[in-house]
Amino acid sequence: MTEDPQARRAGRRHARRAHRGITGITGITGISGSRGSGRRGRGRGRRTAARITLALGVLGFAAAAYGLAVQLLPRQFTVVQQRQIEAWQVGSRWQTIPAGQIFPASVPYQLPATVLEDTTPLNLDALRVSIAPQQSDCAQSVTSAAAGAVLDHEGCEAVLRATYVDSTRSYVMTVGVAVLPTATAAAAADTGLARPLLAAARDADGAARLTAGVQVVRFSGMAGKLYDYNRQISASFSYGPYVVMYAAGYSDSRPRVPVSQDSYAYGEMTSMARGVAQSVAATLGTRPAPPHCPGAPGC
Repeated sequence: MTEDPQARRAGRRHARRAHRGITGITGITGISGSRGSGRRGRGRGRRTAARITLALGVLGFAAAAYGLAVQLLPRQFTVVQQRQIEAWQVGSRWQTIPAGQIFPASVPYQLPATVLEDTTPLNLDALRVSIAPQQSDCAQSVTSAAAGAVLDHEGCEAVLRATYVDSTRSYVMTVGVAVLPTATAAAAADTGLARPLLAAARDADGAARLTAGVQVVRFSGMAGKLYDYNRQISASFSYGPYVVMYAAGYSDSRPRVPVSQDSYAYGEMTSMARGVAQSVAATLGTRPAPPHCPGAPGC
């Protein structure tokens, strides 16, 4: 049977249309798949960017919180800063503490039991007579020009002095405080005062010398003569930036005698003088509590 030519041409056209349709569908399908993959890639990128942004935000918040905490929490001083603050506090006390607290009206001291030839020590009190005016010329408050030169060489700023007596007014003493710029300078000055060449002049009878130290305070008025005395003992020690000096004697102005030959007089005179001097030293030179910041912003 012979095939109709028209039908054959129609079949070929149908086949070509079908082929183009399949190709078009395939192309459309490919394009559609490519677009889906792009959307998924962009979605992952946005999620990654969001995570990075969140992380940076958290870090920024943490940094801001730390900065706020640093401002509000108490400041922490280094060891060096603490020592500097403590030294400043101690070195300024002679100007900030009232004279009546540096030199209290009554100072307890103890007479050792060995002096009394007993088993129990005796508690006594030294009574303040007066406080001398502050002396900015340190050389005027010590017993010799050489002693004054030692203090001046180490940068002495002032000398504070006060006079005390025992409860029976048998003994009298002067306590003096030389103010130095540093503890090192105070220690050097105290060493210089103890040198034999700086000792006070010999008595007319050639008695042994006393070490250089504080000049006794002279008072005028009716009671002046009672407290105008000769030094029987003299000593000093450094405590922080201060040199604490003391001298004691009989209140009846008797000439300097070998007081060590009278064990009781020497014991009580020395105990009173040391007790008062140590009290003054503790008030001025005791190390303060470690400094701390109260915590306010800008402290």
